[in-house]
Amino acid sequence: MTKILHRSIGASLPRAVAANGIFITDSEGRRYLDGSGGAAVSCLGHNHPEVLEAMSAQMGAVSYAHTSFFTTDIAEQLAEQLVELAPEGLDYVYLVSGGSEAVEAAIKMARQYFVEIGQPQRRHIIARRQSYHGNTIGALATGGNAWRRAQFKPILPETHHVSPCYAYRDMMDGEAQQAYTERLASELEAKVIELGADEVMAFVAEPVVGATLGAVGPEADYFKRVRQVCDTYGVLLILDEVMCGMGRTGTMFAFEQEGIVPDIVTIAKGLGGGFQPIGAVLLSKKIYRAFAEGSGLFQHGHTYIGHPIAAAAANKVVEILRRPEIMENLIKMGERLKAGLQAALGQSPHVGDIRGRGLLRGIEIVADRETKEPFDPARRIHAKIKKEAMQRGLMCYPMGGTVDGVHGDHVLLAPPYIIQPDQVDQIVERLAAAITATVES
Repeated sequence: MTKILHRSIGASLPRAVAANGIFITDSEGRRYLDGSGGAAVSCLGHNHPEVLEAMSAQMGAVSYAHTSFFTTDIAEQLAEQLVELAPEGLDYVYLVSGGSEAVEAAIKMARQYFVEIGQPQRRHIIARRQSYHGNTIGALATGGNAWRRAQFKPILPETHHVSPCYAYRDMMDGEAQQAYTERLASELEAKVIELGADEVMAFVAEPVVGATLGAVGPEADYFKRVRQVCDTYGVLLILDEVMCGMGRTGTMFAFEQEGIVPDIVTIAKGLGGGFQPIGAVLLSKKIYRAFAEGSGLFQHGHTYIGHPIAAAAANKVVEILRRPEIMENLIKMGERLKAGLQAALGQSPHVGDIRGRGLLRGIEIVADRETKEPFDPARRIHAKIKKEAMQRGLMCYPMGGTVDGVHGDHVLLAPPYIIQPDQVDQIVERLAAAITATVES
């Protein structure tokens, strides 16, 4: 009997006992092809020798030093690397231990920024429906996933939500792409005005929506219009790249493909590659200066922020990600994965959309391809696909509630960037078989 409160009580989980490269092995000797990178985490695969060596070296030097007493060389090096990689305008780094912590810190940064500059009336957060920004109270409140929020709603801070950029379902018949983008920007602007043009502090969005929609990217110029609305009303733009960042979509930061720079960006998952829990917030110089020239502090902190071993792991992961061959392989394999999914599932009557960027790909499952009608949520199609895929030796990341938090199913793929062509083909083959077996049963 387990003494762990598992996510799903009563579930019979295989025990992972070994991992190497793109495979995880369980106690029965079965190997699983890690087609989802866990949850878009293992960007370099498992047990990368250079990362393990960097962690070991740091353990022999300084394994822990509280950041109210010390900084460390390795944390400073990581911050330097991240600022070097980031587009101009993101000049400082705040280290945390994961994605939810990063979003919490970003929200508090936004609030404190406006207090510091003499605009304490700014308090409202706007995000998008069907978004996911983490499971801590502030992050959960910011996210717009109805199912995740439901039972906790009475204790969540007030936040506000507008439509996602979800063209597959929300673009109207005959509506041009530019008109759709303009409609969404106008909705955001109207919400800012409704709440008070000088009372909104931040708009929060994932450049490519991961877990809750399944690799849904923005339409052309969407984020340029969002940036314009934020600038017009003095609202900070916070982009959440916990899942889609650190190269996952083909550029180190997903927002680079949108031609804009946020005021704050959150990263995690691929930052540490699963070797250690770590996340980070990158912030603009104007926010840093407001703190430095005001109270002289950021009124926030956790015990393990800037942890030296986590920083050592992330520093080496980032160093490896900067090697040209890594991103070249990611882009090439991303195109192979896209083509393979289209060939295997593009004509399936139960696959409505195949989407994504780089090595972040989503497949939306539907009861009827023509009408886009989702399956009855009681059938739990996404969970059955996961189970069927595991039986075939494939890890994928499924989610229900795609359409409205209750209806709709999708499967997310986010394999390690070191994946090879034959492994991409195996993912496609096993996933296509799992989806077909599930929807036809």
